[in-house]
Amino acid sequence: MSPDRPGAVALVTGAASGIGAATARLIAPNCSHLVLHGRATKPESRERLEATAAACTALGPQVMTLTADLAEPGAGKGLVEQTITRCGRLDHLVSNAGFADKRSVAELARADVDRSYAAMTGAFFDLAQAAMPALKASTQGRMVLVSSFVAHRFARGGLFPASAAAKAGAEALARSLAAELAPSGVTVNAVVPGYTRKDSGTTALSSGAWAKAAEITPLGRIGDPADVAALIAFLLSPAARHITGQSIAVDGGLSLG
Repeated sequence: MSPDRPGAVALVTGAASGIGAATARLIAPNCSHLVLHGRATKPESRERLEATAAACTALGPQVMTLTADLAEPGAGKGLVEQTITRCGRLDHLVSNAGFADKRSVAELARADVDRSYAAMTGAFFDLAQAAMPALKASTQGRMVLVSSFVAHRFARGGLFPASAAAKAGAEALARSLAAELAPSGVTVNAVVPGYTRKDSGTTALSSGAWAKAAEITPLGRIGDPADVAALIAFLLSPAARHITGQSIAVDGGLSLG
C-alpha cells in the first residue's frame, strides 16, 4: 500500500471461493483490514473460507472471517456493523455472494424467485444501506456489485430466469446508489462476468455445458475468477475515482451476440 494512502478496510462477501476469493487475495496488499464473508454451511466451505483468510493474512492485512446467510433479512446489516465495530471504519464493499438457478419459468415456484431476490437483490440492499454512512465518511468509499451475464443475455438453452431477474434488480439498485452517493464522492459500480470457472463442486453446469460455453464465447475460453477480480480491484482503486454507475462486462465478448 502507498505510504501516503492508508490501507483500506474492505468487506468482501462470498469470499470462500471463486471470484470472491480471487478478489480478496488481489486487494489484500492494499488493505489494513480485510473482512471475508462466507455462508459456510458445510465443513468444506468453512475450510475454503479459512484458506482464503490465511492466504490474505500472508499478504499483510489483519483478516477476519464472518459467516451468515445473506438471504436472511438483516444479515447484511449485521456484517457491516460487525466490520465497523471491529475495524473502526469501512472503505470498500464488494457484494459478491449469490447462486445460479437454471430452472425455466415454467419450473419455478414463487418461493424460488423470492429466494433468488432475497439472496442477491435483498442481500445487496441490506449491505449497501448499512454501509452508506461509513462509505460517505471515508475518503476512499467504493462499492462494487458482482452481477452476471444472465441479466443481459437471453438465448435459448442458456436462460437463468430467477437469477437474471434478481441480478437485474441488483444492478438497478447499484445505479440508484451511484446517483445518491455521488455528491459524497462514493462510487458504485457493477461488474458483469460471463461464464467463469468455478471451484470443484460449486457449479450448476455440466462439463458439456462448460465446453459449449467456451465455444459461444468469442475469445474462446471460460473466464477465470482472476479476470473478474482484476476489474474489481481497479474499481476499488484511486485510478477509478471518476467511474460510477456503470455495469462493466468481463465476459470474453459473450455480450457481443
